[in-house]
Amino acid sequence: MNTNTLDKLRKLKFYGMFHAFKSSIETGQTDQYTSDELLAHLIDSEWDYRQNRRIERQILYARFRYKASIEEIHYHADRSIDRNQVMRLADCTFIDRFENLLITGSTGIGKSYLASAIGYQACMLGYRVLYASTPKLFARLKMAKADGSYIKEVAKIEKQQLLILDDFGIQPFDAQSRAALMEIIEDRHSKTSLIITSQLPVSKWHEVIGEKTIADAILDRIVHDANRIELKGESMRKKRVPVQENSFQ
Repeated sequence: MNTNTLDKLRKLKFYGMFHAFKSSIETGQTDQYTSDELLAHLIDSEWDYRQNRRIERQILYARFRYKASIEEIHYHADRSIDRNQVMRLADCTFIDRFENLLITGSTGIGKSYLASAIGYQACMLGYRVLYASTPKLFARLKMAKADGSYIKEVAKIEKQQLLILDDFGIQPFDAQSRAALMEIIEDRHSKTSLIITSQLPVSKWHEVIGEKTIADAILDRIVHDANRIELKGESMRKKRVPVQENSFQ
């Protein structure tokens, strides 16, 4: 009977229940449960399995550049990171309030890592997240204009509850990219959240976007009431100790 039950669980794709029941049989724990306890154990296992799979899919879809964790953020005094502020952002209620987060600082200071860590946290909490290198995103949107998939690409971005634009302002926006940025910001304003990282201070974004009227409109929607973190100190890349040959970490 147990073999038939396991086979049916697998065919029904109840993989959490399947592995929990199989493990209980193999370890002889089934006799330790009442019928109610066994049922609860199997349902909890299926629930956990599906939750974990959903989180894995969310993280995969987000396309983070690298794995990052809130727990591994370094709060060195010279970096000017307020631990309390990061912890408040890590609960991701700023997404529920449709607020933005602007992270600025020099190259290598850890902007992308911090943004990604908050993005990972958002995925863990069930939010839909998309990470994108700003130059690559707008290059892709230009290609989408050419092949007719632009509306589909923009709709995909609009569905995300949190959009992370990394390396914003590395290169000035041309007319086509500026129009696409305006469309994205307009579609998301007061409905979803943004995290933007940039080497440039916010005061310099206006000239990078260009076209005063459009830049004013974009920045008014991005910057107003946004949370801000300005990272300082030496590049984190310079602080890394090179791995020696034949050494172990």
